[in-house]
Amino acid sequence: MFTILLTFSFSLITPLINRWNWIFCFFSFSISSFLCINLYNNQTNNWNNISWILGCDNISTPLILLSAWLIPLCILAQNSLKNNNTNIQNLYLFLISIISLFLLLTFSSLNILFFFISFEATLLPTLILITRLGNNIERMQAGLYFLFYTLFGSLPLLISIISIYNLNHSLDMCLNNHINNNLSPLINNLWWILTILAFLVKMPIYGFHLWLPKAHVEAPIAGSMILAAILLKLGGYGLIRLYSFFNNITLINNILLIFCSWGCLITSILCLRQTDLKALIAYSSVGHMSLVSSGIFLFSSWSISGTIILMIAHGLVSSSLFSLANILYERSGTRNIFITRGFKSITTILPIWWLITCAANLGLPPLPNLIGELFIISSILSWSLWTFPILGLATIFSAIYSLTIYQNTNNNEINTNTFNTILPREHLLIIFHLLPLTFLILNPPCCSI
Repeated sequence: MFTILLTFSFSLITPLINRWNWIFCFFSFSISSFLCINLYNNQTNNWNNISWILGCDNISTPLILLSAWLIPLCILAQNSLKNNNTNIQNLYLFLISIISLFLLLTFSSLNILFFFISFEATLLPTLILITRLGNNIERMQAGLYFLFYTLFGSLPLLISIISIYNLNHSLDMCLNNHINNNLSPLINNLWWILTILAFLVKMPIYGFHLWLPKAHVEAPIAGSMILAAILLKLGGYGLIRLYSFFNNITLINNILLIFCSWGCLITSILCLRQTDLKALIAYSSVGHMSLVSSGIFLFSSWSISGTIILMIAHGLVSSSLFSLANILYERSGTRNIFITRGFKSITTILPIWWLITCAANLGLPPLPNLIGELFIISSILSWSLWTFPILGLATIFSAIYSLTIYQNTNNNEINTNTFNTILPREHLLIIFHLLPLTFLILNPPCCSI
């Protein structure tokens, strides 16, 4: 772990290397991603302590691997920035390096307070990435939405962490103890709600999601990839970690489970009304994260295994979708799904990438998204069969909008614009997104508990 942290830290000096900064940063992150594979080989059911404050287990290890794998792809995707001045390039590489370092610290933290500090430290570089490197004038409004929604739950979370320490006299995640208190179930439920507000906003679930489509639409491609693939997973990871500290919260968890199930259905319907490709993918992420939240609030062994598999698979698929959307945007100058069409008659390989990615997004077998969704949905149905119509309709609408994306971008009549050929770098970018999905197909238990 220290070797990985050191390799990630090397990327922070990229602003000092003017000529080879992109290559140095890319290879630094690539080496880190391969070093992280060793964490998977040493994965156990218990914490593997590296120090008194850092460690990993079978929940954090897949998310560390996901972060380390996707950060080099963010460098590969944002190739258009090479035409900007050196200061903009150095700022971008520095922000990516800072975000990656704090992500690694968040997922490997053994102390709740240190987890909170690392969790909140990702806010500022992500905000700068959206507001400073975004494409349109609305990026400032998107940044404000992102800032205030994120800060909305931060103070209650900090107060809750202080209260946990006062009662337990420890913030160590390894102890995995319930809070020792004589409070009524009502107070415990209210305390749980205030604690998880920051995570519900970060995921986000339906109702706390208004910042996400705006942030995705205005963010550069690397910002969208990091947001969808990794930062949203911080919320799910935080829910899993803090759940074990609370007891007598069954009532509020049942209410939240139903609310998130409805949110999954509503966002699937909202996806059918979107014309902006990035906004559609963003709402799709809200739906998937609402399903993940439902599995966490149920907190059975099957549902937690399903949430981890789905978080990893969704991180790869959503990042791939944003990369494909950016490829179309750079050639057509628009993200309107009724204008970016007919690519099947221009290039033969790109529609294949769209087909595989959309199939993974809707959860076709044997892709790992299906495994994660089956684990979660079967767990929810075993809890209550009354949720079947909600989850069934959500699955149907999810399939419809995923097929709509493929249909509108590839099979419709071509417009009159001329397009540049797809570069080998862009094909490589999509291949590296889909390659881990193949590994998950062959070995899905690697992401289960």
